[in-house]
Amino acid sequence: MKIWLPLFLFLILTTPVWADEGELTLTREQASRLAKLPLNGLTKEFPNKLEHVMNGPEEVLAPKDLHPVFYGSYDWHSSVHGHWMLVRILKLYPDLPEAIRIREVLDQHFQAEKVAAEVAYLHQENRKSFERPYGWGWLLKLAEELHDWDDSQGRQWSQNLQPLADAVRDRYINFFPKQTYPIRSGVHSNSALGLTFALDYARTTGDEELARMIEERSRSYYGSDEDYPVRWEPGGDHFLSPTLTEMDLMRRVLEPGEFEEWLGTFLPELKEGKPVSLLTPATVSDRSDPKIVHLDGLNLSRAWAMFGVAGVLPEKNPTKQLLLNSAREHGSSALEHVTSGDYAGEHWLASFAVYMLSEAEQR
Repeated sequence: MKIWLPLFLFLILTTPVWADEGELTLTREQASRLAKLPLNGLTKEFPNKLEHVMNGPEEVLAPKDLHPVFYGSYDWHSSVHGHWMLVRILKLYPDLPEAIRIREVLDQHFQAEKVAAEVAYLHQENRKSFERPYGWGWLLKLAEELHDWDDSQGRQWSQNLQPLADAVRDRYINFFPKQTYPIRSGVHSNSALGLTFALDYARTTGDEELARMIEERSRSYYGSDEDYPVRWEPGGDHFLSPTLTEMDLMRRVLEPGEFEEWLGTFLPELKEGKPVSLLTPATVSDRSDPKIVHLDGLNLSRAWAMFGVAGVLPEKNPTKQLLLNSAREHGSSALEHVTSGDYAGEHWLASFAVYMLSEAEQR
């Protein structure tokens, strides 16, 4: 079902969101345009796709009753990364025209009692796998973004959110040592993305136990991978590349020289520009379909992973420039469609765009 924005808002949002001369950057004007999408979605309770195991008839409840913080933007994880995006933008551009409204929404949601209800939900029966690991990872990415923000409200929001971050952190510690094999999917169950975001959080907050566990699991899961079957990508509903998401994790875990050697074994033909399918943006045939539009997200997440991997490769490695060129192509092609006018993509793609642009600006 299409949810049409008012015409004036749609026209504002459909302005391209990348800079001139092929450089990908998040300007103040572009941040202002993109912020309108989560501001529209985070307080929009319906339509809503719940991941909710009901333990009894008393748990037949509305999204806002179940999740007083993360009830909007169609599903829990999209709400989480929508909040991350607003925090990220507000930190970069505190004087945005939308800043007052952003602060109102964040302050309304990051209330201690509302966070406590989210924590209580996690601890209820039959919640072990709730949002594992995609929503877990984005929750820790949000907590990481708040952690080092020198802002009085930001410090309070970080403090209020910490019990939920602690609960998710403990789930990582309890679950991943028991997961013998990684999940190599191109959607929410992908192990590598969940580990990547949790490792960033652990290192930012100084959580050495969590970092050590993730480093060990990453080496165990992926350290001996070779000649990866990348030609099977992309899948029809992918928003992550199993190949590139794994690479983006391992460039964090391994030292640069060790990673370069690992990459040569993992994808031996990459330096020759093969396979072309990995380096060419995916085609999106129907942006009103909630699964097909995942491929716009795939192009954005491919781009951020390529930027990250290229950033640790030496200049002499031919793969470096190849990845940078492909990342720019993927990023530019996807940014045209972040604001499609259809809620199927608009409830989440802006977050992917902001994360990709943040990675691009570091390279």
